[in-house]
Amino acid sequence: MDKIPSFLKDHDKLAPGFWFSGKANGVTTFDLRFKKPNCGDFISPAASHSVEHILATLLRNGSQKQNIIYFGPMGCRTGFYLLTVNIDESQAKKALIEALEQAEKIEEIPGAERTECGNYLDHDLEGAKEECRKYLELIND
Repeated sequence: MDKIPSFLKDHDKLAPGFWFSGKANGVTTFDLRFKKPNCGDFISPAASHSVEHILATLLRNGSQKQNIIYFGPMGCRTGFYLLTVNIDESQAKKALIEALEQAEKIEEIPGAERTECGNYLDHDLEGAKEECRKYLELIND
């Protein structure tokens, strides 16, 4: 069986940042690497879950909402994937920065009620905001 492209990357060489990951069928994937892989510093499951809810909502309501296909977590808890169409890397990064800046002002996690979420008890708003703050600082440098 062929390995998928993301498994062909040497994860010991991946660094935190905002990276182009690939393009297929008109969809561009960006690797939003919050943490260095395999270093023991991972995003907690509750914070990752909340970052997903917050940024997915903000991106899908932001300036590039018509071009956002998906935002979701990496299983390894070192970052997230952003899938887009019809925008380039600078436009995607700008939309992400806008969402990260808005995340600081969020006072409740979107879609975190029992009827809206399959694991509504597993959230961490403050942890998510802290992860977003750190990542914003990283990609703004």
